[in-house]
Amino acid sequence: MHRIELPAWAIERGRGYNAFDSIDPARTALVVVDMQSAFVGEGEVFGSETARAVIAPINRLVRAMRNADAAVIWTRQTVSDAPHLAMPEWQYDMSDPVVVRAVAALREGCASHDIHPAMDRGRDDLVLDKFRYGAFSCPAGALAKVLELHGIEMLVLVGTLTNVCIESTAREANMRGYKVIVVSDACATVTDEEHNAALLNLRLNFADVKTAGEVIALL
Repeated sequence: MHRIELPAWAIERGRGYNAFDSIDPARTALVVVDMQSAFVGEGEVFGSETARAVIAPINRLVRAMRNADAAVIWTRQTVSDAPHLAMPEWQYDMSDPVVVRAVAALREGCASHDIHPAMDRGRDDLVLDKFRYGAFSCPAGALAKVLELHGIEMLVLVGTLTNVCIESTAREANMRGYKVIVVSDACATVTDEEHNAALLNLRLNFADVKTAGEVIALL
């Protein structure tokens, strides 16, 4: 698990923008970002120990949220060739074997694309495919539609990667007027440095940052 170093001055400065000391489960969604086999599993193209280390805290949060009747939503990073969903061609160098492997792993129907089997995905949990790093930037707009339908005002974000899809989604959610909590010990990326840099900027401007234990205590 990452060694988390979030300075007291950043926590204090960010308090004026984003400090949430209560959770209304009826208006809250836990969004589990991209805990897919491709990012979690051993031997997978993006699989990492740091991602595997957050399986347990994420599952604790999933169960706590579910028991409190809060919404639980899973996202899957997805590659598509459909014109309105496909990434720009210049972003993928298909002459690179690693890119070719990654693209194949994240296509719908591939076992690597699905949520990792160790995750506590419930039968009634919603699973949304996203086609950009930020869940709100998905051309299909599925997440925004679901949140509006259910009257959600707060998002609790966990998953991978902290400094890519988590940070992008947190920024977008903040700009749309959602309260955002990023769970520091239930997110993962490649290095401690990247993890802490993302948490620092999120805490300063875009989100409250709490541990899984703190979130569960609020429930």
